[in-house]
Amino acid sequence: MGGAFVAAAVLARLGNRIGLPTIPLFILAGILLGPNTPGFVLLSDPHDLEMLSALGLVLLLFYLGLEFHMDDLKSGGKKMALAGGLYLVLNVGAGLAFGFAVGWGTSEALVLAGVLGISSSAIVTKTLVDLNRIGNPETKPILGIIVVEDVFLALYLAALQPVLAGADSMGSAMLQIGKAFGFLLVLALAARFGTKVIGKLFDTKDDELLVISFLGAAVLVAGIAEEFGVADAIGAFMVGLMLGNTTSGERIRELVHPLRDAFGAIFFFGFGLSIDPGDLPVVLWPVLIAVALTILMNVFAGLCAAKVYGFGPQPAANVATTLLARGEFALILATMAAVAGLDDRLSPFIAGYVLILAVVAPLAAGRSHWLARLLPAGLTPEEPEHRKEAEPANSR
Repeated sequence: MGGAFVAAAVLARLGNRIGLPTIPLFILAGILLGPNTPGFVLLSDPHDLEMLSALGLVLLLFYLGLEFHMDDLKSGGKKMALAGGLYLVLNVGAGLAFGFAVGWGTSEALVLAGVLGISSSAIVTKTLVDLNRIGNPETKPILGIIVVEDVFLALYLAALQPVLAGADSMGSAMLQIGKAFGFLLVLALAARFGTKVIGKLFDTKDDELLVISFLGAAVLVAGIAEEFGVADAIGAFMVGLMLGNTTSGERIRELVHPLRDAFGAIFFFGFGLSIDPGDLPVVLWPVLIAVALTILMNVFAGLCAAKVYGFGPQPAANVATTLLARGEFALILATMAAVAGLDDRLSPFIAGYVLILAVVAPLAAGRSHWLARLLPAGLTPEEPEHRKEAEPANSR
């Protein structure tokens, strides 16, 4: 674990000097020190960091929930659902079409629909933090799309598991979907109506007790969510959503920062450990086609979000590039596909596809102004920053 932290820190410091984001460098550290590349091997079994990596993902999504206020959900719920739905239709639909086009099989196509269709919540969150865009106007729609994706993810996994396991009972699939949906409903009701009670439970002036309390709640609910067939990440997100609206919310945001950053680095390092670059040549052309297709669909999704929210070219480009990354969910699907005995080309394809987008997405997000120049001028133009600051609040 110490070696992982040091390697991630050294590479990230070197990258900062030439303007590279930290995410691909953390992943690169895992690849270089893992069992799939020549030279020194820090960890021969990626599962040795599995629990710490899971904690990193939980904390990243917990922080995402803290930043997403219930007021935003109440006032912009319809727009959020529309933007998220359009994103899923474009990307999951393109993934399903691609899956059938490569001809690896129906089950494989269903897996590829999820791989190409769902963004990496962890990379999206880290990118927003690294680029100081948490307060940007387009960040709320980005977080909203992530929420819609996570809800879809819970239902998708519940429906996909019986298919991959060869279950012949529709009842089994519906039971899994029902459990997942029921648990999500309980969390949503708690977030909507239980804020005052939850706030009193976490109301303490002692920082030590507050850290132990919110960390315990986030990890516990994430674990329970997994038992109900819901991604652990969305369980942590919902806890963050509840606590972010309490009187302790601001203090929790400050206290979680070092934990989020430290274990987030371990998550991406562990992510790199699981990738074997040697598998990429076998499926190089399908990977490159899928990457190009994903970039194209994300540009369309950015334009759709801009139309829904009335954004200009730059926010549209930010939406398109920030949501581009694919990550932890794709690797979960790769594991499920391997256990189910699906086509052998599926695992190396997913590894290569995820690796390329995990590197390209943060770089593209940092240079989104290049894409903004190519987008239609007919989008709603943004107001200059100096005008926004100069205007009184009642004239906006």
